[in-house]
Amino acid sequence: MKKLAGEPIAPAAPRLHSAPTPVELSILIPVFNEAENLRPLYKSLVHTLNQLDKSCEILMVDDGSTDGSLQILKELASSDTRVRVIEFVRNFGQTAAMAAGFEQAQGRILIPLDADLQNDPADIPKILSKLEEGYDMVSCWRKPRRDSFLRTLLSRAANWLISYFTGLKLHDYGCTLKGYHRDITAHFRLYGEMHRFIPVYAVLAGARVTELTVSHRPRAHGKSKYGLARTLKVPLDLITVIFLARYSTKPMYVFGGLGMVASLVGLLLSGITLYQKFFEAVKAHRNPLLLLAVFLFLVGVQLFLSGLMCELMARTYHESQNKATYILRRRNRH
Repeated sequence: MKKLAGEPIAPAAPRLHSAPTPVELSILIPVFNEAENLRPLYKSLVHTLNQLDKSCEILMVDDGSTDGSLQILKELASSDTRVRVIEFVRNFGQTAAMAAGFEQAQGRILIPLDADLQNDPADIPKILSKLEEGYDMVSCWRKPRRDSFLRTLLSRAANWLISYFTGLKLHDYGCTLKGYHRDITAHFRLYGEMHRFIPVYAVLAGARVTELTVSHRPRAHGKSKYGLARTLKVPLDLITVIFLARYSTKPMYVFGGLGMVASLVGLLLSGITLYQKFFEAVKAHRNPLLLLAVFLFLVGVQLFLSGLMCELMARTYHESQNKATYILRRRNRH
């Protein structure tokens, strides 16, 4: 990456379940009110997986569905031992569902995909082939896109924005269908609606990322559960990602730097105020520059103190949990 420093993302918490037998491939599917799509998706997915010479599991995360999706998932799990179901008590969102899938997955390779049938399971072998070439992550590009013009336009704008500010040039950050080696996903945790930024987190963890063109199908049943308003949150999430990437272990560089600038500008304005008082006969109590100078100087002091507090918090975060500020590259995944 050109713009982001290689600061580590906090490693994930220990897995809640350890695999009783080795699993090579985990398929992760967040589900929220997709009852009409689940059986066709399962049929298509099983058809693809049966052609692979790999042990696999299908991990379906029910994100608080209210349309009977959970009952269908339980029926599928009772008829196929490869299917496991995680049930949320309520709707937590797509990012939380994917985070739960990453934590519970047992496979060496993880491939998430949407439950709305727009991602084609037939693309899974292509993803596996790319991973076998030596890449740590395969990010998929839906081409051509089968969504509305407005949704596609906003998505392109978000993809350009993320690519520009992170330096990681990808065409489709929002595609759920991706491929990961398990050791990469262990180095980041997902919060809010950060699943769109997984490729950035992966690169920060040292991953070699490539992009693969995949098919995209029109939605046959139901409607999208994630509205266009989510695109408007991208700039806010992007600021968070950039801050964590560049300054998670050195926040003083941000707050202290801004504080120094504000304080210096305040001192400069104070000097101008004094000059005008003694050489231009401008009364200080009538000069707005004096108030601005005092305000900026105090803001600068506050920012500097905030930087010190953040430095203490960063050290407490890492040292209290024995979290390293670096990541070792692992080559042997077997």
